[in-house]
Amino acid sequence: PAAGAGRAQGQACRLGSGCWRLPRTLLLLRAAQRLLPAPLRRSGSGPAPPRLPGSLVRSGGFVGGGWVQAASAFPVLDPASGAEVGRVADCGVAEARAAVRAAREAGPGWSAAPAKERSALLRKWYSLMMENKDDLAKIITAENGKPLKEAEGEILYSASFLEWFAEEARRIYGDIIPPSVKDRRILVLKQPVGVAAIITPWNFPSAMITRKVGAALAAGCTVVVKPAEDTPLSALALAELANQAGIPAGVYNVVPCSQQQTPAVGEALCTDPLVAKISFTGSTATGKILLHHAAGTVKRVSMELGGHAPFIVFDSADVDRAVAGALASKYRNSGQTCVCTNRFLVQKRIHDAFVEKFAKAIERELRVGNGFDEGTTQGPLINEKAVGKVERHISDAVSQGASIVTGGKRHSFGKNFFEPTLLSNVTTNMLCTQEETFGPLAPVIKFDTEAEAIAIANSANVGLAGYFYSQDPAQIWRVAEQMEVGMVGVNEGIMSSVECPFGGVKQSGLGREGSKYGIDEYLEIKYVCFGGL
Repeated sequence: PAAGAGRAQGQACRLGSGCWRLPRTLLLLRAAQRLLPAPLRRSGSGPAPPRLPGSLVRSGGFVGGGWVQAASAFPVLDPASGAEVGRVADCGVAEARAAVRAAREAGPGWSAAPAKERSALLRKWYSLMMENKDDLAKIITAENGKPLKEAEGEILYSASFLEWFAEEARRIYGDIIPPSVKDRRILVLKQPVGVAAIITPWNFPSAMITRKVGAALAAGCTVVVKPAEDTPLSALALAELANQAGIPAGVYNVVPCSQQQTPAVGEALCTDPLVAKISFTGSTATGKILLHHAAGTVKRVSMELGGHAPFIVFDSADVDRAVAGALASKYRNSGQTCVCTNRFLVQKRIHDAFVEKFAKAIERELRVGNGFDEGTTQGPLINEKAVGKVERHISDAVSQGASIVTGGKRHSFGKNFFEPTLLSNVTTNMLCTQEETFGPLAPVIKFDTEAEAIAIANSANVGLAGYFYSQDPAQIWRVAEQMEVGMVGVNEGIMSSVECPFGGVKQSGLGREGSKYGIDEYLEIKYVCFGGL
């Protein structure tokens, strides 16, 4: 049984002056449900699944401080082998609405608790993540496929958001504004928006949760998390640690569901009048659907959507440094990140040298394999559909005259593995420069002038991240200001950090996450006019 099982069974707990109790409907539901995690299973006669830490693997949803099952379960698969890692409760609309009610009931006590106490609980949750970082990383690699070293890095990054927002919880300041009338005082208060629905992707199954939830809880909001159907185990492991940390019942809820249930659950969360805020990370197409659903009740919305990042290398650049940045930016998580470079633009004088050095670096430094194998830098893509998209982009480019410099086909390691690929002679008419590939494909476009590069970079209808390499100070200022993206890396290929605002412009989304600005997404500003003084 999970630590804190007594509280999970519905005993009241208290923090400061707040009190949390489970609704009667949840208590009755819980009494009829199994609380133990499902065992790891093999799918047919296929390969054995990776061994996972039983202390953190959970199979139920987490609602109102306790583990709940659903009428059915869905499998979680290892992308590397196709083996079944486990089965998780396939929560539907009923479970989602129950989670919302639990969050709503927990809200007044949590928001009324002193910021110092919320801070202490977030800090405890952070400490438990650090104590369990190795096991949490193994869960990520098992359900996501990324190399274990990358998964370990994600856990450190993920935990840092809880640490950061534990500190920010005590720094939510209002204002006193000088009045224009003698007998008045003007106050500005910041208050939590209420219940926040958090919908997260599979590519960073831990960090995308804590970046949102850390801010929400610090602000005094309660949350319902709907993790990606491919990677629910990380969200449930975080729920187990939140419970151990003493996060009160109903403050953090998780409703995992299958791909079949996802549209209905997403719509339920976006239309429920008890939900005040939607925070989503995923594709632009899905974000537009959720925005449509949320419009009916005019909810606060944060969206971190698709990217199509340009990576410009100017003639003045340090080519070796640009190659190192390109390798890091493009092939992290096998190209499956929203800020991965999708288009390389290289000025003509250094184009050939860059392509040659980039190809050698790919062949020398990247190794495809199972994420649990020592030395692996490139794990599998999340599924065969993702592999098919990479193949389609390469086929289209080659048919229009592009050349394969290295890679270009599926890897012999397994059906979800693809060779790190570099294309040259690429034009802006090709699919790989018009769509986000989300895979290990690097297309290189040759350009002549700075103005031409900026025009190509800004031609997309999205603008999340952009990168460029230059040693000309004047050019650096010009290009950084002209790039139509929310984040710019200058002579850097990796720039995500807890202290910095993360988000995009155009159809890459709304709002910012992380940094001192991230907590504002979960706060309402209230003006109070105090008269008759």
